[in-house]
Amino acid sequence: MQELASAGCQTVWLDGSFVTSKEIPADFDACWDPAGVDVARLDPVLRTMDDGRRAQKLKYRGEFLPNILELGSGLWFREFFRLTRDGGEKGLVEVDPKDWI
Repeated sequence: MQELASAGCQTVWLDGSFVTSKEIPADFDACWDPAGVDVARLDPVLRTMDDGRRAQKLKYRGEFLPNILELGSGLWFREFFRLTRDGGEKGLVEVDPKDWI
């Protein structure tokens, strides 16, 4: 969150077991609004999407994706994250990354 805030990001949506009632979450998925973000100021790991975002998972224990179109579904990632595996809908947690500094 600190990396995103320092680059100018104002909104992040959280998903994954991090936002469930699981006592010990396994991971998180995050989608961030690229509007106003200076991508050059982001940690290079956050710009690396290869190998299933392995570098992100190792460093941050989760994934950060810009809110762009998800190619498989044609949905914005924020909307894609709102779908369950069986096609139902679920909520996301919206945060201001500056609150995490």
